[in-house]
Amino acid sequence: LGDVYKRQINAEYMGLFMEKVKEKVKRVQTFGKKKNALAVATVESGHGHIRVNGKPFQLVEPAALRAKLYEPILILGGSRFANLNMHIKVRGGGQTAQVYAIRQAMCKGVVAFNQKFVDEESKRTIKDIILQYDRTLLVADPRRPEPKKCAGRGARARRQKAYRQKLLIQHDLLT
Repeated sequence: LGDVYKRQINAEYMGLFMEKVKEKVKRVQTFGKKKNALAVATVESGHGHIRVNGKPFQLVEPAALRAKLYEPILILGGSRFANLNMHIKVRGGGQTAQVYAIRQAMCKGVVAFNQKFVDEESKRTIKDIILQYDRTLLVADPRRPEPKKCAGRGARARRQKAYRQKLLIQHDLLT
């Protein structure tokens, strides 16, 4: 009887503990795409930490494209990111495409977090600011490479026609 009682108390305690954990965590998950690069951002309430593939945001390579990653923070202001933690995982594509996918995931994450946990008005203002600066921060670029066709080196390139050579051969045959 004592063992059953202990299990029951433990189950009740764990239930209360799990309810408290669920209440504390405010989390949204968004994604950004560019070509073959896919970035998934998990945005939650926190202290302003941003990590990309487990590394701090400031160490993202290449350094030349790091300024592009700071654009969402500079546009919206650091105060909107101060109470958010972001964990971003990115894979596929090249370095430039990955950077563009990361910044898109960040912006979409801030908008989604404000819509879900803050209010509709702040979400609308953030979205308007972002769209005014650059639409690709919220909307993915639908362009994809065109597949290669036969009778050529690429999607549109064809073998060069040599009319002059044919004319010369016909002229030689006639003379």
